[in-house]
Amino acid sequence: MRDAQVLRSAKVLGYAGLLPQIGFLTAATLVPPLASAAAIFGWAYSALIFSFLGGAWWGFALINPRAPRWVLPASVVPSLVALVSVVPTVLGLPGFTIPLLLIGSGLLASPLIDAAISRSVDLPQGWLRLRWHLSLGLGLLTLALALFT
Repeated sequence: MRDAQVLRSAKVLGYAGLLPQIGFLTAATLVPPLASAAAIFGWAYSALIFSFLGGAWWGFALINPRAPRWVLPASVVPSLVALVSVVPTVLGLPGFTIPLLLIGSGLLASPLIDAAISRSVDLPQGWLRLRWHLSLGLGLLTLALALFT
C-alpha cells in the first residue's frame, strides 16, 4: 500500500513539475516581449531538474551495491551539462536557444540512463514509465521554448 501512495504522490508532483515550463512556453508564445525572460527562466528550471535527475542516479548507486560502476560518474554529467550549457550566453551569443537545446536534448536522453540502471538495480515500480513521461514532457517543452528565443 505504501508503494502505491508514494508512486501516486510522485506522479502528482512530477506532472505538476511540468507546469512551470508550460507557463514559460505560454508566456514566450503569447507575449513576445516576455520571450527572453521566459527563455532564461525556462532554461534555469530545466537545468535544475536535469541536475536533480543526476542526484537520483547518485542515490540509486549509493544505496545499491549491484549498481553498475558507471552510474556514479554518469550522475554528475547532468550538472556539468547544465553548467556548460550557459557558456554560449556567457560568451556573448544572444538568446538562450543553445542552452535550451542542450538541456532539452539531455532531458530527452535521460530515461535511457534509468533504463540501463534498471537492468541491475530494482527501481521503484512505475519509475521508468514516470521517468519517460516526465522527461519527454519537459524535454519537448524545453526544445519548444528554444524555438521562441
